[in-house]
Amino acid sequence: MIPGVYAATTWLATNLLFLFQDYHGDGSVAGFPGPGTWLVFGVILVPVYVMLLAWFLGNPRDVRTALLGTGIFFGLIVLLWTAMLIQTLLIGVIFY
Repeated sequence: MIPGVYAATTWLATNLLFLFQDYHGDGSVAGFPGPGTWLVFGVILVPVYVMLLAWFLGNPRDVRTALLGTGIFFGLIVLLWTAMLIQTLLIGVIFY
């Protein structure tokens, strides 16, 4: 693990506790960060990281198209994360 990333995610988890539900009864925070988070971002997304690097470092290089693809890619990620956040908040309001 990278110490700076671990410290940042731990700070986020401790300061944004209202976004997480704790079902364990031992005071632990369910959700982010956990071993699954490191597995997803560190192992499963390696092909995505390689794709992004290839857009900028591969031949032939077209920076404008690479930036357009990167913008669309990150736009979709923001859209999905925002939808999941809203859905989580709605579930919390409706069921809890």
